[in-house]
Amino acid sequence: MPPRRRSASGYRGVRQRPNGGFYAEIRSGDLRLSLGTYDTAHEAARAFDAAAWRLGRPRLQMNFPDVRTLQQALDLAPPSRLNSAQDRAEHTALQRRLLVAQEDERVMAEWRRRHPEDVAYDQEYWERRREEDTRRRREERLDRRRRKALACAQADLVNAGGSSFFTEEVERWFDIWLSTFDDTDDDGGAGDWSD
Repeated sequence: MPPRRRSASGYRGVRQRPNGGFYAEIRSGDLRLSLGTYDTAHEAARAFDAAAWRLGRPRLQMNFPDVRTLQQALDLAPPSRLNSAQDRAEHTALQRRLLVAQEDERVMAEWRRRHPEDVAYDQEYWERRREEDTRRRREERLDRRRRKALACAQADLVNAGGSSFFTEEVERWFDIWLSTFDDTDDDGGAGDWSD
């Protein structure tokens, strides 16, 4: 069997978790031996190598082939993590929060089943809100375009040698740099990239 390719972490047997930690495990056929979660990919790779030495794996399947003995691998491996009372308390608190969230979802599903008219009203309300927000954003974008066009026209007038009705202290000159782009889909998904 060809050797496994290296994971995105750059080490064999080490994967990055969504929370930023690194998870190490050894796989052999159907066997999966979890080695725990570590702060860095390097620590997880050292733990992988120590376990690989204990299992008698060839050095070619290790992350650090310069380690020549099991004792060296154990010396370089991070110490095993101890579960303290604080760790257990944090785990218990997280489990409680998960149970509360699950119960909340169950109760909400029951409420939706019993009160479909309230669900329909809620959906109509949020649809109205989305339409109002879209309308408001379109109006704001149109206002920005008008202000920008006026400021650009005044700048062109001044550049052509004329005089502007804007005074030098008026902040409306800054309207020239207004962005008129908005990601509101006016025309069914075609983006409006014009300024």
